[in-house]
Amino acid sequence: MKNVALITGASSGLGYEFSRIHARNRGDLVLIARRGELLEKIKSELNHEFGVSVEILAVDLTQNEAIDTIVNFLNDKEIEVDYLINNAGFGGYGKFHERDLTKEMEMINLNIVALTKLTHRLLPKMIQRKSGYILNIASVAGFMPGPLQSVYFATKSFVVSFTQGLARELSGTGVSVTALCPGPVVTGFEKTAGLEGGNLFRGAANPEKTAKIGYEAMTSGRLIVFNQWSYRFLINWIAPLIPRKVLASVVMKMQKID
Repeated sequence: MKNVALITGASSGLGYEFSRIHARNRGDLVLIARRGELLEKIKSELNHEFGVSVEILAVDLTQNEAIDTIVNFLNDKEIEVDYLINNAGFGGYGKFHERDLTKEMEMINLNIVALTKLTHRLLPKMIQRKSGYILNIASVAGFMPGPLQSVYFATKSFVVSFTQGLARELSGTGVSVTALCPGPVVTGFEKTAGLEGGNLFRGAANPEKTAKIGYEAMTSGRLIVFNQWSYRFLINWIAPLIPRKVLASVVMKMQKID
């Protein structure tokens, strides 16, 4: 395999769109997700349409042994990863003290722990080769408090900060790291998070266009990228001027479901 992208959460949403973009660019793929039957369909689709090599692995990234399973899989097949797209993640709606703690911990394990561990395991070989790209899927949520999704917003804040710090460490190594920070996107996230029926996802962005923005930002070595100029303006120029208590109240009102 050559020009290999490993994509987590590849069975739907942005992960699926990233896989199509990379295949269209004649890159081979390693697709990771829980749903093996969907991965099989995507593999057949990409093989037929683009003629690229695709390896798939069905694994639950919330489990402690998941990253070892992925790394062993890559080693057994002698696959070198050139592009790492840490896309897998989920959210959850409700007051923190009323939500199932097990689900909150699974969210932390997926959104933070799995991303961190997989990056740590694959990065050394990229540095050794003096070439590689990492794309972490963050969110505009990573720049503000998120009442009614407090844990999710906090996980994305970690992804933003981690990416910024790592980018500075990697300066001069030939490896770049990018954080894609979209607003609401039509991916099925809202259903998983329990946000259906609210106002937050009305007018949500197109996943194909959002993935294209993130992929191009990654390959051009940009650090932070938003999928809409309005979010870039909001985060860089408006949000810093709003007291955090006020901003938290605004976010909570936006997320409430009638």
